[in-house]
Amino acid sequence: MTKKKTLLWLSSGPHKPPTDEPFLRPWELVHFDITHPPGRRSPTLPPVRVGVLDFTHHSQTIPPLHLDSWIEALTPTAWVGLLPYAPHSDVELSDIVASFCVDYHTQPYDCARLDNALGHLWGMAELQHQLQTEDPGQFEHHALDGHSPAIRQTRALLKRFAHTEEPVLIHGDSGTGKGAAARFLHNHSTVAQGPYITVNCAALPINLTQSELFGYEKGAFTHAMSARAGRIEKADGGTLVFSGIDELKPEQQSALLRFLQEGLIERVGSHQPRKIRARIVATSSLLLKDLVTLGQFRGDIYYRLGSLQVRMPRLSERLDDIPLLAEIVLRSVRRFATTRPKTLCTAATRCLFLYPWPGNLREFHNRIRQAALLSEAPQLTPADLGLADLDPDQPHVQALSLETFRARAEQEAIAYCLNLSNNNVSAAARLLKISRLSLYRLMDKHRQDLQTPSVQSSSASHSPINKGESS
Repeated sequence: MTKKKTLLWLSSGPHKPPTDEPFLRPWELVHFDITHPPGRRSPTLPPVRVGVLDFTHHSQTIPPLHLDSWIEALTPTAWVGLLPYAPHSDVELSDIVASFCVDYHTQPYDCARLDNALGHLWGMAELQHQLQTEDPGQFEHHALDGHSPAIRQTRALLKRFAHTEEPVLIHGDSGTGKGAAARFLHNHSTVAQGPYITVNCAALPINLTQSELFGYEKGAFTHAMSARAGRIEKADGGTLVFSGIDELKPEQQSALLRFLQEGLIERVGSHQPRKIRARIVATSSLLLKDLVTLGQFRGDIYYRLGSLQVRMPRLSERLDDIPLLAEIVLRSVRRFATTRPKTLCTAATRCLFLYPWPGNLREFHNRIRQAALLSEAPQLTPADLGLADLDPDQPHVQALSLETFRARAEQEAIAYCLNLSNNNVSAAARLLKISRLSLYRLMDKHRQDLQTPSVQSSSASHSPINKGESS
């Protein structure tokens, strides 16, 4: 049975809606008498609704004293006015229609036309509600949108993994949408109706790891005035996401081992094991197998988590998606800001393809959103995006050669491995499968372009000839 749409009906005194009218049968009518003020508590109503201001019995000598209060109490509602005559000859009625109504009808009103108007307004109200309930800051929800081969393969892999109960490890650079992938797995899994609990591993204090993850019993420690379930227990019957699991310290990793192996936890202050059934998803910006090689991550945990792995592609690997993603950002700005609608000029679009996007989707969203909010022109230019140096229409822009892209790849690889090895040059060289001397030479070659300050200082402070290195 189709659920009825909500139609609010405001009238004065005993004049109630004409419920016998056929066009009102699909509607759930809610009547309010505006001769009395609204109560202190607003009535509970569905978020999508339209309303009728019934002034067919309006008298010029009896103004609707409480109309403003009712309109405010019932916001947001799109109103249609029913009038006894055209409002032009009545100053008060004209003011009401101009202030509150998006449409009006005069007696004798055409039921078919009124029915069509109400249906159209309800559709617009439903669409507006959907748009307003989207969080403009959550561009990550669109991280999996696109038609490029890279993102299509990623979506296909996620769909296959979603129907299993095995843990899934999602890795990729910062800003590639790992959180969106984890949410996708949950939404398409058999536990989609269960809880979705995220553990932010980077923000998990070492001394509170046990109590935060496993919970505690009353009296387990000072100030434990009542029992509390931990994050893992709260995920029972749903999905548990370890966000940034590569950030866990060795002692924190050890605390997880029993749960990952047996699905059992014990609250702090209790010796009673609790069986937890939760789908495990872990995300990591670094490759856990490399951390295992360096002795910075437990191999037994990695092998528990890494049987199914998904790599999130960089934005530079899915350039075909850039026009769609840019339109999503600009559409978001149009919905939630008072600025004029913006588009990208041809040169700006070309610059989006040329820029390497080291910050991936997060940088892409922030750069375009900031440009759309600050620019007063209807079209965004390369300068608005902070990409004037890439503008192909400018004579000073150098052509991007194969050597340019090779240099960028070297810089990214060096920065990544140095970060992974905590600036231990010997360890980084082993990861890159080159000699330490070769790495020093590459660091000197790219010293000005390496992104990480610690990398620059490291390459500046070491000389392969004059100084040795302690591993």
